Amino acid sequence: MMRPTSTPAVQPRDLLRAMFDAAVAAAQPALCLPPHLPPPPRGRTLVIGAGKASAEMARVLEQHWQGELTGLVVTRYGYAVPCERIEIVEAAHPVPDEAGLAAARRMLDFVAGLTPDDLVICLISGGGSALLPLPAQGLSLADKQRLNSALLASGATISEMNCVRRHLSAIKGGRLAAACHPARVLTLLISDVPGDDPVDIASGPTCADASTCDDALAVLRRHDIDVPAHVRAVLESGRGESVKPGDPRLAGHEIRFIATPQMALEAAAAVAAGAGVPAHILGDGIEGEAREVGIVLSGIARQVAARGQPFAPPCILLSGGETTVTVRGKGRGGRNVEFLLSLAVALDGHAGVHAMACDTDGVDGQEEIAGAYAGPATLERARQLGIRARDSLANNDGHGFFQALDDSVVCGPTLTNVNDFRAILVEG
Repeated sequence: MMRPTSTPAVQPRDLLRAMFDAAVAAAQPALCLPPHLPPPPRGRTLVIGAGKASAEMARVLEQHWQGELTGLVVTRYGYAVPCERIEIVEAAHPVPDEAGLAAARRMLDFVAGLTPDDLVICLISGGGSALLPLPAQGLSLADKQRLNSALLASGATISEMNCVRRHLSAIKGGRLAAACHPARVLTLLISDVPGDDPVDIASGPTCADASTCDDALAVLRRHDIDVPAHVRAVLESGRGESVKPGDPRLAGHEIRFIATPQMALEAAAAVAAGAGVPAHILGDGIEGEAREVGIVLSGIARQVAARGQPFAPPCILLSGGETTVTVRGKGRGGRNVEFLLSLAVALDGHAGVHAMACDTDGVDGQEEIAGAYAGPATLERARQLGIRARDSLANNDGHGFFQALDDSVVCGPTLTNVNDFRAILVEG
């Protein structure tokens, strides 16, 4: 087979954006949800759910469901879509608010008193953890808000954060599924976590959880997160234990993944192949400090450009997962622009290397910005504006940096969420 020796005529930025759009499209509920719907039960059908994609999942389910249906789903502000039989509630993300608290309480009441003939379809996607902030007994919403903010700034992985959240919750860690007993529960998941572990998606409200209160305490110690005595007491006493594997209340519960990061990356790779550029998926579950991942991937890109190893250029290096940011500055940023700015600094204007990093939900950090693009001229263009890339990185100001260059990627709410999208094009 003849190897491509030059990059096709399509502009690098346009190709990378087309790949990102394809990744998002592959995870749209309209495409991936209908094949997983079961037949109607003999009894009632209830729909519950939480996450950035849950409202769109609910709408698609309504459109394809033949029997009677009622439901309650909570999503992020700005992510609601019109539904006729399923109520959509909006709440805050990533720091929870009163609207999410009220929705979580209503959801537990909604599934009370069911029978074995009833079916509960639970629609879960990333972001659901903050959207169902029902504290364990003795805790308040303010306790959850403070802890959530501390976890987000600590550099803890999503798995670590959700371990703590599950053990300080009255609805996560399998508790919502237990409340549905003895009805049959089917959970449809759009994964946004490395490894696609269902207990880490929205902190597993319908999943058995093998982790313990001791594990949650270990996360707090590891990241030097101080919590009030009454919060720590919930963990130290064991009162916060979640629903464990083998619990009879979860017997017969079924979990189905309808979209994953790997599926999205494969769709992006197909777009690259159609443009004549081989794409190589380095991993769909890459974690770690965003700026450190940027340094590592810059080294791989340099090796490709200089030595054709491990892949010959032109090619695209694709990856997904969920990096973290330990916040030390006061800038405006998110993990994707933090990664991209670190990558640009490490590449130092290397010729023929272009990159795009975006969050597939359309929101990187707390900004209505999905991510950004960087190319060989990025650092020089910034210097001409009097902006030092290293200073912006030290201040965690990725959004400020790329907005000044008009290189931000803004797409609005995508109504899905399969986590980070990172693509590095190394030209021939």
